[in-house]
Amino acid sequence: MFLRRKYDFNSHSDEELVALYKLKKDNLIIAEFYKRYGHLVFGVCMKYTKNVHNAEDLTIELFGGLSEKIKKHQINHFKSWLFTTTKNSCLMLLRKRNIKTTSFEELMEDKTDEDALSTKEILELKLEALETAINELNENQSICIKAFYLDRKSYDEICQKYNFTVNEVKSNIQNGKRNLKLILSKIISKK
Repeated sequence: MFLRRKYDFNSHSDEELVALYKLKKDNLIIAEFYKRYGHLVFGVCMKYTKNVHNAEDLTIELFGGLSEKIKKHQINHFKSWLFTTTKNSCLMLLRKRNIKTTSFEELMEDKTDEDALSTKEILELKLEALETAINELNENQSICIKAFYLDRKSYDEICQKYNFTVNEVKSNIQNGKRNLKLILSKIISKK
């Protein structure tokens, strides 16, 4: 009988294990990732699905498909990549079942593993979504939102630069903020 030599992966970083898996295709590496992150993946799944059975199924499905995903993707920061993959799988399940997620903040933050995505990565995702949303506003709302919030211009400065009345500026900002919320919720539901 052929006995497999037991190998200790504890001393390897996640990124070393990814590289090692790509070379050796050893499923013990997937088991090591499960040992390290299974509880975190389950926690994220619970947060989104709010159902133990769905969370368990998704966790098993994610780790079951991990070997193929590792082969296909360039992974520089495994923990962040795994968190994003888990979140996306949860959101796809919720979309399939027509369950709406509630807020941009809820989607971007993970209280189960707050360091899964760095603060900088979360901020970049938020800014990217906000920039996309601002560009979808009508021209006057976009101008006023950018000038007031990004350029820190006063109502009077915006009026002088763009030939708006104070009431037009206020209206464009108010309607722009309302439309941004709607656009952001659509952007989030697509991801």
